[in-house]
Amino acid sequence: MQGAPEPLILLSVNERADRDENPTAGAVVVGVDGSDSSRDALAWAARQAKLIGAPLRVIAAWQFPTDFGWATPLPGDPDFEEEARLEADKAIAETITGELAEGLDVSVTVVEGHPAEVLTRESEQAALVVVGSRGHGAFTGMLLGSVGHHLAAHARCPLVIVRDKARPPR
Repeated sequence: MQGAPEPLILLSVNERADRDENPTAGAVVVGVDGSDSSRDALAWAARQAKLIGAPLRVIAAWQFPTDFGWATPLPGDPDFEEEARLEADKAIAETITGELAEGLDVSVTVVEGHPAEVLTRESEQAALVVVGSRGHGAFTGMLLGSVGHHLAAHARCPLVIVRDKARPPR
């Protein structure tokens, strides 16, 4: 597809034992944090889910901001879970449209926890996990974000890391 980022596909050495019995069992799981990279991953995951006839499970993980191990005082009463859900819903509405949306079974799950840990747990039942190459973390200039790096070592199913559109292939 013209202009689409080329994914990096990793097959995990940590795969579940039942993978040989039913390699496509489970949903295509995608982590979404509102970043452009996660939206690219969402689009790729939606196309793949439709192609293999699997449900698409959109995961938005959130955690309380911390500062040197202590909860950071915040003005007002922010609802991080609701903000994560709204961001995921917005990404879906803007990314999964037209023919792609037709007949695609999409669900959204909002989970408190570090995205790497949440997605590693999700990989236990997934056919595939998809993430963007970089999210909203502190080191946005890196080639591979911390979540992708963690999942490359710990995912229990195949992993796809969708490269950033803005970064040209080398």
